Amino acid sequence: MTKQAPRGVDRQDAIADAAIHLVATRGLRGLTHRAVDAEAGLPPGSTSYYLRTRSALLTACVNRMLARDVAGMPPGGPGSDASGSAAVDPVELMVAMTAGLARERPDDLVARYELSLEASRQPELRAAIDEGGRQLRLMLGQLLASLGVPDPQTAAWPVAAMLDGLLYDRVAGVGATLSPEAFEAGVRRSVTALIAGLRDGP
Repeated sequence: MTKQAPRGVDRQDAIADAAIHLVATRGLRGLTHRAVDAEAGLPPGSTSYYLRTRSALLTACVNRMLARDVAGMPPGGPGSDASGSAAVDPVELMVAMTAGLARERPDDLVARYELSLEASRQPELRAAIDEGGRQLRLMLGQLLASLGVPDPQTAAWPVAAMLDGLLYDRVAGVGATLSPEAFEAGVRRSVTALIAGLRDGP
């Protein structure tokens, strides 16, 4: 039985997912509307129908990854588990989310770094990345507030930068040679030390 091509929002998500995979595996040079159609298993012209320009296609990648990041946050907010009910240590939540991102979404990470560099030459893409980062830092600030970190929204920037550095090293540096257990332990040690320093202040 022939698989039915997705339509509407599902088709747009499929296009963005295919584009992210192409950026991660072939680089930005391998990203074309035609290649996305083929990767997503869609009729020729589907991608250009929804996203007529290359800039729109790149921005769709950023927005799709942001949607997944937001969906990965506990529905009950900081301190709740995936069901939004039971209390969870915010430090362990940050560790689990970071390790889970590296384990389950390596394409997203590679594509994100590729797109971040490209954004230095494309204002529209830069704006999308900046907005996504702002939203994620707001949520991270809520976690830091629950840990008693002073001025949590300001502190969210260095915490986010550290986590991003750990993730970058995991996919593009020596961190790629670590076992999953060693990587998670390193993330836990780093997060715990940084949170303790932020609590104590200068």
